Formats: sequence, structure tokens, C-alpha cells
Amino acid sequence: MKHKEIVAISIPTGIGAEIGGFAGDGGKIAKMFSKHFSVLTHPNVVNGGILSGINSDILYTEGFIFDEFFKGNLNLVELNEYEENTIGVIFDKSIPYDILSVHINTINAMREVKGLNIPYYEITDDEVGIEFYIKNGISTGTIKNEKTLFNSAKKLLNKGCSAIGVVCYFRDDITNEDYENGVGIDPIAGIEAVISHYLSKELNVPIAHAPAFSKIEISKTVTNSKVASENISSTYLPCILEGLNRAPKIDRTRNKGISYKDIKALIIPYRAFGGIAPLCAHKNGVKILSVKNETFSGISCEEVLISDIIMYNSYKDCLDAILKGNF
Repeated sequence: MKHKEIVAISIPTGIGAEIGGFAGDGGKIAKMFSKHFSVLTHPNVVNGGILSGINSDILYTEGFIFDEFFKGNLNLVELNEYEENTIGVIFDKSIPYDILSVHINTINAMREVKGLNIPYYEITDDEVGIEFYIKNGISTGTIKNEKTLFNSAKKLLNKGCSAIGVVCYFRDDITNEDYENGVGIDPIAGIEAVISHYLSKELNVPIAHAPAFSKIEISKTVTNSKVASENISSTYLPCILEGLNRAPKIDRTRNKGISYKDIKALIIPYRAFGGIAPLCAHKNGVKILSVKNETFSGISCEEVLISDIIMYNSYKDCLDAILKGNF
């Protein structure tokens, strides 16, 4: 296994980050850093529908687990060079059969072409019931029936799965002109985080979510490049399956793997200091670097009266400073 120093990149979900707030458009940032470091980041940075920004130097870590890591409540254990997770997939009972069929074909294609180990899927006993909305400039939502997701996840774990993909039904596609133009807030990103956070908290295994919509036609309209990957995707399942394939295991005993003490720096958008990960990282002595990456909402370091955070004009400037030791 390669041993590199580790940096963490956080671009919070659902706050409309100029870079990384759309459809896998943060993947190029993670890739740039991964040429020099192992990169700990969360799914929405690299997820892009049928495309993924993941590579072997990126540690794909769900957002709740990312926060718990920087709290010091768990370690992350990288898979060895030839190891992979056994992935199970949960499908929401409310997904229509024709849409479900496309997703099952997607699983089969990922098995055949990518060689991923995805032996099982479960359909929930009851409809999950997803609602989503934007509130106070943040994408969020609710789950009516969490328990049916949990029950299906337990069935998959009992069959030997070590990572779980989740596909909930969002019915009609969401039309958001600002988002399509690369300047708005992803309307479903927040509820996707709610779903994955819930299951991660309950199960302590790698989790990632992909939405299913009532239409699967490929868009024939040219949109902003930041959302282009969504417009060429019939399902959003491939990117999470690629990410989960080698997602690190979770060690609550903290007896093995990497801890927050092994992180060289946590890199965040300038106005994204109010989240759990940066606050806990700062408290625990992790170096935090910020980048001018505009968001629709958020809290700057000045607003929480912290003065030792360096801001860079770009991710490239930030990377150069780390490589030169000038931070």
C-alpha cells in the first residue's frame, strides 16, 4: 500500500459552493491534491452521476463519519491494495418498476465492466417518503419512514455486505434554473445528507445515497458544465458504487487505522467554518486552511472569533503553500 501524507477536503453539501456544490465538480480539486497526498473527502465532492472523481488516493467518507472522525470518536482503516468492499444496495419500495429496472441494469453493468462486488440488493418493505426543500439558504428535508431503510440495511449486513448504497425515490425531476446555470443550491443535496447521516450513525459502515427520479431521459439541453454530469446520467448510482468500492472501514475502538492526528491540514471554503468537522478539527489542533470558494450561506472564521485560519485565493494556491510548507 502507498503511504502518503493525508489532507482532508470538505465542501459542505447543500450550501451552494461555487466549486464543489454541484455535480461532481469538486472532483478535479480532489484529484489535484491526490497527486501529492492521500485525500480524505466526502461523497458529494466527487459524485457525478455516471461519472466519478474518485481514485485510489481518495478516501471516500460519508459526511457524518467525516464529522465523527474529526471529533476523535473513530479512526478510518484504509483497505489494502487488493481489498474491496462487498456492496449492498437498498431501493425505495416507491420506485416504479421501469425505473428500478434501469438501476438493476446499472448494478449488473458495474459488476461486469468494473468488476465491483455487488451481490445483493433489498427493496424496502415500505415506502421511504422523501420530502426536500431549501430553508434559510440551505438544502434540507425529511424522511417519513427511516425504519424501513434501517431494516433493509440490516438484512444486507447480515448477508455479509460491508458497504451500502441507498436509492430513494424523489419522483419528478427538480427544475431549478439557478442550479442549472451553475450558481444555485442543489435542491436535493441536503436530504441526501440526512439519509446517509442517519444510516451511518446507526450502522457504522460506509454509506452513500443516489436519487431515483420518475424520468430517466438524457437531457438534450446544454447546461452549465458544473451540472453536465447529471444531464448525461440516466441514474446517479455508478458514482456511489465506485466510491463505496474501496471506502475505508470505520474503527470505533480507535485501535488501528488513521486518526485526525494524521491529517496534515483540513481545507474548507472560507465561509464554511460553522460545521462540526472544522470546529472539532480546530479544537483538536488540526491545521485548517480556507479557500475563496463562495457559498450561499455559512459562517466565516471571523464570525466565530478564530484568527489563525489562513485564506487562499484558489485551491491551487492552497496546494502550493502546503507543498512548500508555507502554512
